[in-house]
Amino acid sequence: MTAHHLWLPAPTDVNLLSDEIHVWRIDLDQPEPHLQNLVATLSSDEIARAERFYFQEHRQRFIAGRGILRIILGRYLRIQPRQVQFNYQDRGKPVLADTFVDSGLAFNLSHSQALGLCAVNCTRQIGVDLEYIRPMSDLEALAKRFFLPREYEMLRSVSPNQQQEVFFRYWTCKEAYLKATGDGLSQLEQVEVSLTPTEPAKLQILEDWSLFELLPANNYVAAVAVENFGWNLKCWQY
Repeated sequence: MTAHHLWLPAPTDVNLLSDEIHVWRIDLDQPEPHLQNLVATLSSDEIARAERFYFQEHRQRFIAGRGILRIILGRYLRIQPRQVQFNYQDRGKPVLADTFVDSGLAFNLSHSQALGLCAVNCTRQIGVDLEYIRPMSDLEALAKRFFLPREYEMLRSVSPNQQQEVFFRYWTCKEAYLKATGDGLSQLEQVEVSLTPTEPAKLQILEDWSLFELLPANNYVAAVAVENFGWNLKCWQY
């Protein structure tokens, strides 16, 4: 279905070329000592947000995701993780604060269960979505509601054990594009994706957009959408 990208150990001195996209795979279940170090990099509003989670596991995963995001962005910006500052767009999407506008650095973050992905590039809108493939009792109903007729027919034409993977591939591709453009899930059914169990997905839209499907771990699918063509994708393991 998709290229199995190699998740390489990340270089400490990381350079982002203008034609590159870097995708970082992040383990959100971090040992307690590391979590303590990560908490120290967070802003007061991030700590307040972490404390609002009811379950400790969710709190710890938020701290890990946000702390490691700060470490990763700090490497590109050549600053300490604590010094990274965010603004928040509609629906809470973090972007770099205006102070860093000259860097041209764009990023997007997604997480599911114990895994996170952070996609980084220069100057172009980018979106990433990651989903854990899980049994869904209302899978066909959701597909009928959110997918276009051709997508729904495609889903119904595959064997039941392929349906879950196909459903989540469609979902991540659409969601990655919507996260890049800033459009909400309400637009899900307006983004057409063509794929088959053996062929990689393509966005059926007029503008110039690239779509990359990733298999970050067993039972996970992910997609990265970015404006323009000719990208060189590098996958790092944090």
